[in-house]
Amino acid sequence: MTETKTLILRKANLFYFSILLSLAVFAPLLKFQLVSGSLVNAVLFISTVILGLEGSLLIGLVPSLIALGIGLLPSVLAPMIPFIVTSNAILVLTFNFLRKRNYWLGIISASFLKFLFLFGTSSLMIELFSKKEIAFKAASMMSWLQLFTALSGGLIAYFVLRIIKKA
Repeated sequence: MTETKTLILRKANLFYFSILLSLAVFAPLLKFQLVSGSLVNAVLFISTVILGLEGSLLIGLVPSLIALGIGLLPSVLAPMIPFIVTSNAILVLTFNFLRKRNYWLGIISASFLKFLFLFGTSSLMIELFSKKEIAFKAASMMSWLQLFTALSGGLIAYFVLRIIKKA
């Protein structure tokens, strides 16, 4: 009986993983950072609750590569990808740790730490760019908008998780 239950759980996790990964891949195709960033962050929060750390960390690798591939992230900012992926991991790990105490503490703390990390690393990376327009674009993409999209992603995730829980 437990083998059957384990198999059903694995299939359910594979189903959720496929859906959430598809959303993470689709989000950058929207080519509007406010919407795509909020959607990606919502997917990261939801996947953390449903799939756990492994699945959500894996999903966190994909969106920035897609964003680079479609031009949402300019190619000169490709060196930022490891920092973006790391910031997604910071978001997931922080939220996973704190959500058990308080969902909103987890959302706010994870969002703020992701923002701080990206803002700090992008500030250092900007020093490497000689073209001012590239530096300005990098700064705007990695600054307060990151905090807003992470917080709005947490809000979206809250409502989606409530709907899933009721179903």
